[in-house]
Amino acid sequence: MIQRFQTVLLLLVAICMATFLNMFIWAEVSADQSKVARLSAFKMEVFDTAGTLQNQMDDEVIRTDSIWYVGVLAILVILVAIFSILQYKNRLNQMKLGALNALFMAATLGLSFYKIYTYENLVNPEGQGGIQIGFYLVGVAMMCNLLSNRFIRKDEKLVKSVDRIR
Repeated sequence: MIQRFQTVLLLLVAICMATFLNMFIWAEVSADQSKVARLSAFKMEVFDTAGTLQNQMDDEVIRTDSIWYVGVLAILVILVAIFSILQYKNRLNQMKLGALNALFMAATLGLSFYKIYTYENLVNPEGQGGIQIGFYLVGVAMMCNLLSNRFIRKDEKLVKSVDRIR
């Protein structure tokens, strides 16, 4: 049934990953605050701030690198989570989709971490930058996916035990 608790958790997975697409994963500011590097799900941009971090209207983009594959993985996670919600009649299929989703989320998290490591010394060789909320959203989505799989497995065991009694 759609009103089960694991449906809410799978919906949270989709919401977290959709929010991940719109948030920054990582950001770094140079020591003199003249450059800012920002990493999102689809691109990495380096801005020349002209020394003013508050006024972003005059920022000039110095460099842009496309990392579209991280965004595509996040979109795949959203689609698999929604498809898994619609597969409520087939719990075994839902568990398989949950495992596939966990794999996609691990790949998203791993690629994000790799890109952070790659761009770490871009504008400030002494500093490391800061991980933004977008990075943590993947972890929250992974936990929700894990819990939903646990509840799906619990439902499957309950149905099998009731069938055994008949």
